[in-house]
Amino acid sequence: MSKKLVQINVTCNGSTGRIMEQIQKEAKKNGYEAYSFYGRGKPSNKNCFKIGNKLDIYWNVFLTRFFDKHGYGSKRATRRLVKRIKQINPSIIQLHNIHGYYLNLEILFNYLKEANIPVVWTLHDCWPFTGHCSNFMTVKCEKWKRQCNDCPQIRLYPASWIADNSFKQFELKKNLFTRIKNLTIVTPSNWLSNLVKKSFLKDYNIRVINNGIELEKFRPKNTINIREKYNIPSEKKIILGVASVWDNRKGLDDFIELSKIIDENYIIILVGLKKQQINNLPPNIIGIERTENIEELANIYTQADVFVNPTYEDNFPTTNLEALACGTPVLTYDTGGSRESIDEQCGKAISRGNIQELKENIENNKLESEACVHRAEIYRSSTKYMEYIELYEKVLGD
Repeated sequence: MSKKLVQINVTCNGSTGRIMEQIQKEAKKNGYEAYSFYGRGKPSNKNCFKIGNKLDIYWNVFLTRFFDKHGYGSKRATRRLVKRIKQINPSIIQLHNIHGYYLNLEILFNYLKEANIPVVWTLHDCWPFTGHCSNFMTVKCEKWKRQCNDCPQIRLYPASWIADNSFKQFELKKNLFTRIKNLTIVTPSNWLSNLVKKSFLKDYNIRVINNGIELEKFRPKNTINIREKYNIPSEKKIILGVASVWDNRKGLDDFIELSKIIDENYIIILVGLKKQQINNLPPNIIGIERTENIEELANIYTQADVFVNPTYEDNFPTTNLEALACGTPVLTYDTGGSRESIDEQCGKAISRGNIQELKENIENNKLESEACVHRAEIYRSSTKYMEYIELYEKVLGD
C-alpha cells in the first residue's frame, strides 16, 4: 500500500505555493499519493483542493480586523478539511503557512493531536511563535521569547484595527502547537532555525531545508527583448528588484532614495508593484505589475545587470535564487536569512538601510554571471525537495 502525503498551505501559487507543488511532485515520483489543500487563489493541479469559500475568508478577516482573532473563523471549512483528511488517511501531514484567513487553528490542531499522524511543519516566517506578527525584525521586539502583549505591530499583517489580542493569541498558539507529539519543524534558513530554538517550539526536532528553484524555468534567457519591450536605451544598465508585495519593509522607499543618487547610466526596474505605486514612481524607475509569467520574469532577471533586494524582513527569499539562476549577481541587505543564499563570487550583503553602500556596490559591481549560475545549482528544486522525502522516510521509519 502506497504512502499518502497531505499538504496544507494558504495558496497554491506564489513562493510558498510553488514549494508545496514541488514537494508534491517529488513525493509522487517516490511512490506517494499526494494531496494539497489551499485557502486562497487558484489550484495549480488536479490534486490541489480549496478549503472553504470567500465567505469563510471574509469572516476570518472580520474577526482579525476588529478583534485580533486570526485563525478563529473558518470553522465549517476546517471541519470539512478534517473530514477529507480522515477519508484520505494520510501517512504524514505537511503544514506550510497556516495563517492567511482560511483556517481554524483549534479545530485543525485538536485533530492533529488526536490523530497522532506524523506532522512536518515548514515555517516560512515567524508567525507560528508570536502573538500577532509574522516578523519582528524592524521593531526589534523580543516579547515572543517570553510572552507577547501590547504588540507594536498590531496594525500590520494580520492587521487588527481595534483590539490587541496578542497576549491570548500567544497563549493559544503555545497551547495548541506544543501538544503535537510527532512534530518535526523545518525552516528554510539557519537564521529562522536559531529563532525557533529560542521560542516555545524549541523542544521539537528542527531541521533546515533551503528553498529550491526550478532551474529548468529560471535560467539565463534572451527569448524576450526586455529593453525593446520597456523602451530602455542600450547604454543604460539595469538594476532589478522583485517582490510579491512592495512596501517599506521590502525596501520600496530605499529604491526611491537610490534612484535619486544612482549614476544616470542606470535605470531601475521593479516587478510586483500595484498600479497606484507605479503612477508615483520617479522617471528612472520602471514599474511592472506582479506577473505569473515565468518566461518573461526569467528574461527580466537575465537582462538585468544586478539584482537588488533591500529587504528589512525576510527568511530565505526565493527571488535571490531566481536571480542567481538567471546569472544575475545579488546585492541584499544583511537581513534574516537573505545573505545565506549568496557567496562572495555571486553577491554581497549590505548593511541594512545603507543606501550609499548599496549605490557604491552597484556602480563597482564586478561579480560574475557564471559564478551565479553555478551557485544556483545548489538550490536545484529536485535536490532540495528530495530532502523533504528523505525526512518523511526518516520520520515514518521512526
